[in-house]
Amino acid sequence: MARKSRKKGHDDTAAESSTAKGAEEHESGLTPKRAKNAVRVAKVVIPAVGPALIPLAVSAASAVRDAYDRYQARKIGVPVDQLGEYSGHGGALLARIAGAAEGLAELRRTPQVTKDDVSFADHAQGTLEQLTASIRAAEHMPSTRRKAAHKAVSSELDNLESELLRRLGVG
Repeated sequence: MARKSRKKGHDDTAAESSTAKGAEEHESGLTPKRAKNAVRVAKVVIPAVGPALIPLAVSAASAVRDAYDRYQARKIGVPVDQLGEYSGHGGALLARIAGAAEGLAELRRTPQVTKDDVSFADHAQGTLEQLTASIRAAEHMPSTRRKAAHKAVSSELDNLESELLRRLGVG
């Protein structure tokens, strides 16, 4: 027969605390002993496997970078190979300006172009050049001023694009 302990309350409390401690360690999954073992294993495995994983890590990093570049290019509406031309805080606005310039060239090439359309295209081309200069100058401004300048450029560009689309017969 098992002997009964006189310190019954103490044993029950100790059992409960060890059960709670075990549950706590079990929930986190990491005990000091497991952490030390993991470090020991890593010291052995990494030097042996690390060199084999380097090419995989480089190719994974390259794939991530390519995906990010495609995302950025799609976001501002340019081909990936032209992404470098539209960098910086005003990159998206510069891409919009380039698109508007292409639209103006298209307007000039249309068979039913009028003298008024050509005049608009010439005036709008000058405006686009000024907007480009404003964006480039805003790159070196404090962020609040730069954002205000970009907002003004975007508003002017919205108006110009709307008129261009109207003259091209779109919308």
